[in-house]
Amino acid sequence: MEKREMLYEGKAKKVFKTEDPHVVIVDYKDDATAFNGLKKGTIAGKGVVNNKMSNFMFKMLEEKGIATHFIQELSDRETAVKSVDIVPVEVIVRNIAAGSLSKKLGIEEGTDLKCPVLEFCYKNDDLGDPMINISHAVAIGIATKEELDYIGEQALKINQLMIDYFKTIGIILVDYKLEFGRCAKCGKIILADEISPDTCRLWDAQTREKLDKDRFRRDMGGVEEAYITVAKRMGIL
Repeated sequence: MEKREMLYEGKAKKVFKTEDPHVVIVDYKDDATAFNGLKKGTIAGKGVVNNKMSNFMFKMLEEKGIATHFIQELSDRETAVKSVDIVPVEVIVRNIAAGSLSKKLGIEEGTDLKCPVLEFCYKNDDLGDPMINISHAVAIGIATKEELDYIGEQALKINQLMIDYFKTIGIILVDYKLEFGRCAKCGKIILADEISPDTCRLWDAQTREKLDKDRFRRDMGGVEEAYITVAKRMGIL
């Protein structure tokens, strides 16, 4: 598959055209950002871990009936995926109180929630990705109610599948972010973007040690080691 001109460069990935208008190549970077880009740095080897972990998770979810953009891993950092028009809504699923939820609601970090919490945020860096509800999204024309209902249902299905998987490797799925897109070829809503320690809070099941990007956000050290720990438990490194 031929990599052609770059379509887009984001905080963690570059996206390139290919000879097929319905296929793009994603190239994962080691660049790291936090707090809407205010904090910047590098996590050595992050791109490799995020690429391989995302592909592993997408393949696992595909086997369970979740449609994703994954096509083929091309190298340690590059993957061919279906071209999608990303729905500008970040979907956040929370199983344990942490991060902004703890701050907003005054809940101690680490508190088990009585049910999963589903949040939608408007993907807009200039506005700081504000939380929105379905009415907001429909009113400003970024998605239909039917699309968001479907996205919410899929997110909760994905949640249980991922909780069950991570439990088998001694990891707690605290919370995570998903993105969905309209497939350029078929028009259907499918899971896209990535699933990695960048987009998930992952804690060791025994010690509750953080194994994700919070180590970078909070200057805890051991960031590279945390990413590698996750990858090794998954058997992808």
